[in-house]
Amino acid sequence: MIESNKIWLDGQMLDYQDARIHVLTHGLHYGTGVFEGIRSYATPRGNALFRFDDHIRRLYNSGKAYFMHYEFSPNELKRATVEVIKANELNECYVRIIAYYGYGKLGVNPLPNRVSIAISAWQWTEHIKKQDLDQGVHLMVSSWEKIGIKSMPTHAKGVANYANSALARMEALKSGFDESILLNSNGYVVEASAENIFLVKNGVLYTPPISTGALEGITRDSIIEIAKKNRIEIRFENITRDELYYFDEIFLTGTASEIVPVGHIDHRKIGGGSIGPITKKLREEFDDIVRGRSELVGDWLTFL
Repeated sequence: MIESNKIWLDGQMLDYQDARIHVLTHGLHYGTGVFEGIRSYATPRGNALFRFDDHIRRLYNSGKAYFMHYEFSPNELKRATVEVIKANELNECYVRIIAYYGYGKLGVNPLPNRVSIAISAWQWTEHIKKQDLDQGVHLMVSSWEKIGIKSMPTHAKGVANYANSALARMEALKSGFDESILLNSNGYVVEASAENIFLVKNGVLYTPPISTGALEGITRDSIIEIAKKNRIEIRFENITRDELYYFDEIFLTGTASEIVPVGHIDHRKIGGGSIGPITKKLREEFDDIVRGRSELVGDWLTFL
């Protein structure tokens, strides 16, 4: 169970059990909501939110796709987020901000309804459960196709998009895998159910372009910047299903999962079947940055 003490809802700090919505909330029935997941890390200088401004910026950009009008400014939401973390007396934690069309009219059109915003925070456990992540997770290529850019605004972090992700994740777990990879209608690799994907061959780092329908992930962007600063060549290329099996290393990235090495895909071993040298280097660099041990990128931490 996700447990916490306080949740911020539309400008009020509420006790955890009192943060409730009406059963006829529009976002519950039609998926008309957007959200952000943000991580807070313990550093030598105190707790810090990772790429806080970028997450807030994406929350507002996602809202544009759904014609959402937020009653709170970016700075007000930032202050509220810090208040939630402090009210819950949390150190390292995961923060979820969700904006959704609320209770009012219950037709497909949500525009008459108020947009509500809630902010919660809790201690995070592993997004992908594995005893030894260094051994690499086992993935399958999902039978579910990634929703296309002509069907949904895939660059928005929309609640409805994740029904597609949930189907793919459940299929993987029911089939004995840890996670799934989704392809688009053209047969190209897009991403995992809730993570972006990177691949390594002959020392070159690859990742699908966002034109495939992949989310423009903030951890994805962080790894791209870290790779550039380490002079690792990176290419944005379309990748087919069968090409997946022949890479030397593959790893997943996301706010919740951070950096996760891949050991097998569709029962085929990737490289040595465990974390590879480039994945390990990038993961170590990333960990040093988020925990304030590196100044490779100086403005990614917002101290509480």
